[in-house]
Amino acid sequence: MDRTGWELPEELAMLQETVRRFMVQEVKPLEDRLPHDAYTLPPEELRDLQARARALGLWNVQTPSEYGGAGLSLLGQCVVAEEAAKCRMGAYIPACGAFGFDPPNIIYRGTRAQIEKYAIPTAAAGEKTFVAISEPSGGSDPGRAIATRAERKGDRYVVNGTKIWISGTGQAKWGILFARTGPGRGRDGISAFIIEKDRPGLTVRPIPVIRSYFPYELHFENYEVPVENRLGEEGQGFALAETWLVHERPPYAAATIGIAQAALEIAIAWAKDRSTFGAKLADRQAIQWMIVDSEIELRAARLLVQQAAARADAGRDVKVDASVCKVYGTETAGRVVDRCIQILGGMGVAREMPLERWYRELRIKRIGEGPSEVHRMVLARHLLGGQRRSG
Repeated sequence: MDRTGWELPEELAMLQETVRRFMVQEVKPLEDRLPHDAYTLPPEELRDLQARARALGLWNVQTPSEYGGAGLSLLGQCVVAEEAAKCRMGAYIPACGAFGFDPPNIIYRGTRAQIEKYAIPTAAAGEKTFVAISEPSGGSDPGRAIATRAERKGDRYVVNGTKIWISGTGQAKWGILFARTGPGRGRDGISAFIIEKDRPGLTVRPIPVIRSYFPYELHFENYEVPVENRLGEEGQGFALAETWLVHERPPYAAATIGIAQAALEIAIAWAKDRSTFGAKLADRQAIQWMIVDSEIELRAARLLVQQAAARADAGRDVKVDASVCKVYGTETAGRVVDRCIQILGGMGVAREMPLERWYRELRIKRIGEGPSEVHRMVLARHLLGGQRRSG
């Protein structure tokens, strides 16, 4: 069944089909042999899988081609994100890591020396990185909540403070840190730094949550960063990252739609096969309506994601579009997976199926990349004339 809702450009339709086949033929057979909550493949299997993905051009899809990636448009990234999420660990490890792990695109706003030292080798190796923004004082408004300070002392900055809910830290060698270098508590005065994990003054602690792929707390105590590791000008870190943060949201939402679509296909197959009280579940109106409502909502969510991505590719400001698709995509995905579990009944929460894992992980997606409530605040300001409180 064609669920794209509109005609993708031919090259992206071909890309979609390529990723879809790769997931079915290459990724899922490997993942199916792993424990239910696994978030890594065995190293040798991952290397082989990544080699096959590279041969198809499916490597670091966000990374510019000049630095060894596929350099896809944002719409292309969304197409890949939706299909790559259709595996058990796909919510946080797309395609089980087959396509590598893009360094945060803000690194490409740095100097040539920074790109050559950090981005290029990391992209080539397919290694993870991290971005440390959120803090215990208020992750939903990181610009104003950032209290971690970086004080310049000669040729280096000395960092003190704590970051929290930082994904990828355990597997990464380096990441991007946002810290306050100026006075006050507004978004001005925040600088971005490339930091190496295995340096004195940084303590890393996993935070157990409802998924097996834990985020981390990072505590800095007189941690030293060379001046040459600052990204951009001092005090301009948040402005440097703003476009990157906005452009992360459509692929983020697309991945949740991919999971929900996979869940719906499982539920449809189950309903057509399962009989209760002398009739197939598929013949029950209650089941039919759950399936139909899910299909309608997923089509709408997909169109919102693709519209936001296409507008971004055209050079438009998509802050509002990105908030719309992030809220609707993640909330729709949660509703759809919940319905699919209801259709399967007890089997829906059994670990024989991926649904209960997706249910847990999708719950986090409504918080990550900005909680739904914060995005609704952004949309309300836009719709009600841009009025906002100073601060």
